[in-house]
Amino acid sequence: MALATAIASPEPEAPSRRRFWPQGSRLGRLIIALNFLGLAILIIGALTLNEMRRGLVNARVESLITQGEWVARLIDEAATVGEPEPALQPERAARLLQLLHLPRSQRVRLFDKHGELIADSYFVADRVDWKPLPPARKPGQKASAASPSKIDQRAARALKAELDAALRGEPVKGRRVGEGGVQVVSVSLPIQRVRAVLGVLTLEAGDVDEIIAAERAALLPFILIAIGVTLLSSILIYALVARPVLRLARAADRVQQARARSISMPDLARRQDEIGDLTRSLELMTDSLSERMDAIERFAADVAHEIRNPLTSIRSAVETLDLVGDGAARERLMGILKQDVGRLDRLVTDIANASRLDAELSRDEPRRLDLARLINDIVDVYTASARPGVVSVRVTGPAPGETLMVAGREGPLGQVFRNLIDNARSFSAPGGEVRVEMSKARGQATVVVEDDGPGIPHDNLETVFERFYTSRPKGTAFGGNSGLGLSIARQIVAAHGGEIHAENRLDAAGEVLGARFIVHLPERVG
Repeated sequence: MALATAIASPEPEAPSRRRFWPQGSRLGRLIIALNFLGLAILIIGALTLNEMRRGLVNARVESLITQGEWVARLIDEAATVGEPEPALQPERAARLLQLLHLPRSQRVRLFDKHGELIADSYFVADRVDWKPLPPARKPGQKASAASPSKIDQRAARALKAELDAALRGEPVKGRRVGEGGVQVVSVSLPIQRVRAVLGVLTLEAGDVDEIIAAERAALLPFILIAIGVTLLSSILIYALVARPVLRLARAADRVQQARARSISMPDLARRQDEIGDLTRSLELMTDSLSERMDAIERFAADVAHEIRNPLTSIRSAVETLDLVGDGAARERLMGILKQDVGRLDRLVTDIANASRLDAELSRDEPRRLDLARLINDIVDVYTASARPGVVSVRVTGPAPGETLMVAGREGPLGQVFRNLIDNARSFSAPGGEVRVEMSKARGQATVVVEDDGPGIPHDNLETVFERFYTSRPKGTAFGGNSGLGLSIARQIVAAHGGEIHAENRLDAAGEVLGARFIVHLPERVG
């Protein structure tokens, strides 16, 4: 239905460029920042503890090297002989190891130059190595692949590789698998007299698992903080995004179920983010729909009122027609009937045009349009159908070499100027003239339609654009207009981003010479 409110023509949106960072989006930045914060805490904690673990292991290795060098020097001084050939004295070396006070977490072993075990701190200290038995197997059940014997074999191979490197005179340090599959930090130092390798001293610490456990325990606060940040971000996202959107959805459902006219949520509309934008947009949309519904109701009431007048006149004439016997009187009644039928036909036609106007304006996209050619074609139709004694139409402009290019829809814009010309002709005296003048200035195309009629009362210069305005000066034919033409014209011009207004033509003495309607439309460049 046609409405009093102007319908703005939506301009085509420029293609959006996809960006990783949501520019202008507060909620988007908040969501990304909170999620990255939890991830950053985990990364920082892992890197920090990785460096801590590396530092602890390196410090353990350096400690073992210091102790090993001291023990190796002691064995070299007290348990080796050089005559006639350099040799290691196993019994004395074993007694030296027994006299040393070694931590229980460390194990010291001494091997000869052939890789045979001479002394073991676990044995000389009478330490018993124990470990829990594996769970009992059911009858017929095979042992698992990771049996203790295979683990011990792997530990023996790792120890032998370390001994072989040390027997070549190369100190060896690092981590390897110990007995029982335990990770150990090990240092193997060659015992040398001059350049001859007499044996290998191996020191190992089996508290690597404790270091790793301590590292995991140290990582636990970072994990808990990251979980807390993620939980907090989830709660914030729910409170700031999901819950307001749910409130908006429920408000929309209430509007539908209760047939309310608008949504009003001031607490959300005050927010300066996307939810606030959405709330304000919904409120504006529902307010606009409410105004549209009110306008439709008023339009329907106005239509019913306007149609009732000619129908009442027609019914009265029809009821009187059978009672009139005089031929002249019957002819007058038939003239009234024809006039009212014509008036009703024009009214219904204009109502139909007005009701289709919204759909036509929203369906057709604006195109580059030569306004001067369109108006000249319209005037040519009036000129071609002119009869003697009727009001003529004359067009002037634009200036030579000028073009009036606008972005518009040819059908609705053509209806605007036909309505203005028809309105001017209806107020002009027989044989009069309607002038259409086209020009261009300051980026606008201007079309002026003027007549030599009685003009418009000063108080009605604006109300003439209201629906069903049909006030006419004395001496003009009644019923020649539906009162919708100028209302439709303003609605179409406003939809094209232009303006239309009315004024009176005055002479030097201030006397009214006629009416003038001026249309401004934005010119399209290029």
